[in-house]
Amino acid sequence: MLKKMRPGWGLLPIAIFLAVWELVARLNLVPGELSFPPFSAVVMEFYYLTASGVLGDNFLASLGRVLIGFCAGSIAGIAVGMIMGWVENVNKALHPIISLFYPIPALGWLPLLMLWIGINEMLPIAIIFICSFFPVLYNTVTGIRNVDKEYIQVARTLGASDARILATVVMPLALPNIFTGLRLEAGMAWRVIIAAEMVAIPTGIGALMMRASSLIRIDIIIVCLIVLAVMCLIFERFFQYMEARVTTRWR
Repeated sequence: MLKKMRPGWGLLPIAIFLAVWELVARLNLVPGELSFPPFSAVVMEFYYLTASGVLGDNFLASLGRVLIGFCAGSIAGIAVGMIMGWVENVNKALHPIISLFYPIPALGWLPLLMLWIGINEMLPIAIIFICSFFPVLYNTVTGIRNVDKEYIQVARTLGASDARILATVVMPLALPNIFTGLRLEAGMAWRVIIAAEMVAIPTGIGALMMRASSLIRIDIIIVCLIVLAVMCLIFERFFQYMEARVTTRWR
């Protein structure tokens, strides 16, 4: 039987990867330092960008857009999903429209939104809203409609109103599905905001990456990619933690 791996061993592959990265760059196994800077150079650039405030300002700009768009899209998705999942007639009326728009990638709306909204702060927020709304809506509807009908029937037999059944029986049982949508889209929101900022917005992590690309600053680009990866991981782990805390009593 295999022994359980100690927690610290999970960092070993990362340490090996960083050591190989540094070694390959230092030995010039990849031609040109600009095309493949060593990890130590990336760390130094991260320090310079942080100390100068450049990274912090752009990061906060992206973070604010992600939080506003993600929260608004998720709340709207849960609200509409509750109605569609609970009221059959509403589901029949809206399901064809949702099925039509859901497969469209969030960035596919970018050219249209640039014409409708213009190139301003609302543009990336609107993209994040769309990115979050449809998947959270879909998972909310799926979670509610998958609740065992026997639980609902028992609650009605005991005299509970529809509103009480929805709040105390259906929604708690649908929470795992809802959190799945939130967890997946929390990371996707950061991927989408970077692309939106690259195209149209002068501030943010994506805009910083575009400026670094024009200056052939590979180290800055890698710093931005690391920040993006860390934020995706933090957001996804946060919702994993919240799911475990909130849904334990119903599991």
